[in-house]
Amino acid sequence: MGTTPSYTRSEFGPKFLCAHFPHLQNGINNNPKWWCAHQQVIVCNESLMLEKLPRCGKSFEEMMKKVDSKKWCNLTEFIPYYDNFSLCTEREAIAARCFWPNRLAQGFIIGIHKQFFSNCTSEKVHWEDPPDEILITLILIPVFLMVTMISLVVWCSKRSDILV
Repeated sequence: MGTTPSYTRSEFGPKFLCAHFPHLQNGINNNPKWWCAHQQVIVCNESLMLEKLPRCGKSFEEMMKKVDSKKWCNLTEFIPYYDNFSLCTEREAIAARCFWPNRLAQGFIIGIHKQFFSNCTSEKVHWEDPPDEILITLILIPVFLMVTMISLVVWCSKRSDILV
């Protein structure tokens, strides 16, 4: 049995496409047949990206200083700052000719998450039944209301000659 090859996202460049899909050599989207022969391979400059990403982190850190640390787990308090951070990391990755997100940018973003949001856990609500006295009351009130309404409808229907 053959194994299925696995590819990373960066490997799906023009060379990969032209090598594995020969019909592309005939041209794509009305481009001439030499499309595959003239494609340049875009190489991610990871060192440049890793050099520039800390600027985004520093900027985010400065913006987060405006938010009380007790409110760091409330997304509505800092969403514009996080949006700027996300756009910054994307812009720097693309400027370095890298895909975004990629494993290095993702590692950097996870580091920022650990720095600011490590104490933000999603607490699951533990539901408990109310005490028996309250539970019985909550069940009996609608039952008595239904019995009362049904009795009232039956009584009114029997006395329709008086009510008209």
